Amino acid sequence: MNRADETRGLLLGCLGMLGFSLTLPMTRLAVAELDPVFVGLGRALVAAVLAAIVLAWRRDPLPARRHLPGLFIVALGVIVGFPLFSSLAMRHVPAAHGAVVIGLIPLATAVFAVLRTHERPSRGFWAAAFAGSAAVVAFALVEGGWHLQPADGLLLAAVILCGLGYAEGGRLARELGGWRVISWALVLAAPFIVVPVAMVSAAHGLHASARAWAAFGYTGVISMFLGFWAWYHGLARGGVARVSQVQLLQCFLTLGWAALLLGEQISTLTMVMAVLVVAIVALGRQAAILRPAAESAA
Repeated sequence: MNRADETRGLLLGCLGMLGFSLTLPMTRLAVAELDPVFVGLGRALVAAVLAAIVLAWRRDPLPARRHLPGLFIVALGVIVGFPLFSSLAMRHVPAAHGAVVIGLIPLATAVFAVLRTHERPSRGFWAAAFAGSAAVVAFALVEGGWHLQPADGLLLAAVILCGLGYAEGGRLARELGGWRVISWALVLAAPFIVVPVAMVSAAHGLHASARAWAAFGYTGVISMFLGFWAWYHGLARGGVARVSQVQLLQCFLTLGWAALLLGEQISTLTMVMAVLVVAIVALGRQAAILRPAAESAA
């Protein structure tokens, strides 16, 4: 991989991360009036409709059988797991708290990059990644009075599944392209999602303000669909482990959106921990990461 590919990958990753940075605040706005299961899974149905339209318009061929297991892993991680667990958590903790805990996603993605894509980050990279993650765990404990909150367990599950979905999607994007990965994953997952979404809708109703519906729409169109086009292509171009680290910047952006849109008070501790986490990972930015030659092309 040359520096130009890495730079393009990082830029695309930043574009995707920008779209993702509003996900938690928008989710919190939506779950204030809509059932969290509907918000977490229903957004995927919105995105699946858009994906089906694009695939039909482009007359895209069906993915090969060898791609199906990977696409289902992507669906499990970023279409079902992360949206569902993060939506449930946003009923109980502020978006600002969630933003810092979700700072663990780059570490989770790097771990799965080793397992799924055979990338080999250096010791310096791992030292920075683990130090940043330790800071995130310390923050969660301090915020919870040295007791983990139930919502932190939900956020941790979201982090693990998201890291798996990111790494697998980045691997598949080297063959299929970023937009095909998320589009086919959405279409394949839709039949399994529609039943629980329909059941929750019938049980709890869909009465909400225009603001809540707009927030829900954002999570479906941007967070679940368009953001992944750039994100997966960036992971394929620049390397899963390295590009995933730009998501640490998402913490800052999400904190800003939470203050602007939700009126959340950003504590000094939250800001200090956010700066610390980003600074630690920035130190690991120059650390070497070996990518298999056969998988280096985007």
